Amino acid sequence: MGRRTSPPFRADHVGSLLRPRRLLEARDELAEGSITAAELRTIEDEEIIKAIRMQEDAGLQSATDGEFRRASWHMDFIYRLGGVSKAPGNMAVRFHNAAGDIEFTPASIWVNGKVGIEDTIFGEDFAFLRDHVRTAVPKLTIPSPNMVHYRGGPAAVDTSVYPDMEEFWADLAAAYAEQVRRLSALGCTYLQFDDTSLAYLNDPAQRAEIAERGEDAEHLHLRYIKQINAAVSGRPAGMAVTTHMCRGNFRSSWVASGGYDFVAEALFSELDVDGFFLEYDDERSGGFEPLRFVPPGKMVVLGLVTTKRPELESADALKRRIDEAAKYVPLDQLCLSGQCGFSSTVEGNELTHDDQLAKLRLIVETAQEVWGS
Repeated sequence: MGRRTSPPFRADHVGSLLRPRRLLEARDELAEGSITAAELRTIEDEEIIKAIRMQEDAGLQSATDGEFRRASWHMDFIYRLGGVSKAPGNMAVRFHNAAGDIEFTPASIWVNGKVGIEDTIFGEDFAFLRDHVRTAVPKLTIPSPNMVHYRGGPAAVDTSVYPDMEEFWADLAAAYAEQVRRLSALGCTYLQFDDTSLAYLNDPAQRAEIAERGEDAEHLHLRYIKQINAAVSGRPAGMAVTTHMCRGNFRSSWVASGGYDFVAEALFSELDVDGFFLEYDDERSGGFEPLRFVPPGKMVVLGLVTTKRPELESADALKRRIDEAAKYVPLDQLCLSGQCGFSSTVEGNELTHDDQLAKLRLIVETAQEVWGS
């Protein structure tokens, strides 16, 4: 065992970081017209460099740009796909927390053209990250192709463009495969597909919603696994691809509940990725038993440290939970991370920058104690 030299790493994190106040203020100033887009990008550059140094100083072997240039983890990417536009009106996604419910209301998705890739999405952003890391591997996070479909389903696809949904799936897979190819050409060796659909489908309530709109909720996860596999099938040997499966993360709130049992056998045995980032920070995530389906050679990154609450976990408690997981998958195939990003949307979760840093350091220190440095 010991330190890993390829992703995912023993101590890792999902990707998004709390936005600095200076950056939030600059976004407001751009909206008001008091600064230009170029001036905002300069501020983003400066804050991203600080975020990279913070991650490296904390001892992490990977670094992201914190998703500082995005408003949300997925919509900024999806709206840049050719053929995808914003539809009139907004989606309403209900999130839950201990105090009650809140709503996330992004614009709706409308596929009204052939899906494809024009400019490399986040290409310039990744190049900036690549050029400014010192010790860490630059990691890029993008939404999985399933996110183009999950919220709206077939109703979000113009039937005059795609009278046959199989054509939509084929074009979506080809667009993602081209995106992966271009990112590899830019030097990306660590790519993560963020996905809520495969985790949501463990929740009977979510499957009921899918069934109500006329889709096969009992088998949709098989289609989604197929789509990710098609997207990454041509990746070069030097690119590590992981997937992060989330049950919702918006202002410390969540959408779905349920362990990984419903999708586990197909997910772990068929999804062609190098590692699985899994939420395991509370009882909503279920037990570790589904990990028995993880085949040799695949890594599981246990998201035991919550990014939704400021309280710092006990290292001893984390180590006990790692030992529990190791009953189902060998310890050498395990890593440790936060359960999700700290700021999946620009608003961020309900904790401070100091809380965030303390949690990242705890992940690194605990991993060193478990697997060695």
